[in-house]
Amino acid sequence: MDYVTTPEALEALYGTPSEAALLKVARRLTPAYQAWIEASRFCILSTVGPGGTDASPRGDDGPVVRVMDPGTLALPDWKGNDRIDSLRNIVADGRVSLMFFISGASNVVRVNGQARVTADAALRESFARGGHLPRSVIVLVIEEVYAQCARAILRSRLWTAEHHARSLPSMGDILRELSEGRFDGAAYDSAWPERARTTMW
Repeated sequence: MDYVTTPEALEALYGTPSEAALLKVARRLTPAYQAWIEASRFCILSTVGPGGTDASPRGDDGPVVRVMDPGTLALPDWKGNDRIDSLRNIVADGRVSLMFFISGASNVVRVNGQARVTADAALRESFARGGHLPRSVIVLVIEEVYAQCARAILRSRLWTAEHHARSLPSMGDILRELSEGRFDGAAYDSAWPERARTTMW
């Protein structure tokens, strides 16, 4: 199999981007981009570090990030699996991307930039939720922001009901499979709804 190995060969294969594909890129948040991001409750955080790349889902019951100013976003690190893969990467290499989704919307907005992790008490306190604080906050300095083409969402029919009706393996099923039956997947699945309810933040 032949592979494309040079930027020149890749550019020859794809040609020139359209005017809209180039025009949509901004270096800071415009009012329209800010409105879009503030409406998003879910994003994917992508990072890179010495061990490779990582992508982590981030979600909230309101805006998933806080716009601190047109060039800066703050993303609280709420309760998760405590692997801290993304945070390790950011500490080693600040390059990050955020992809913002809104249920029902065909477009996705991407932000690329440089991030740092802070445990600043005042900033963490500003995100307080029912007595709970994020253990850290990711502060991202925007280098570029732009809307992705809608075709991927449209092709996948991501928001259509037919994709929610399929029966999928549960996390317990996956853990049982990976442990070759040693892990009690059924017990994990049974306990998960209450554990999620009591440890959401």
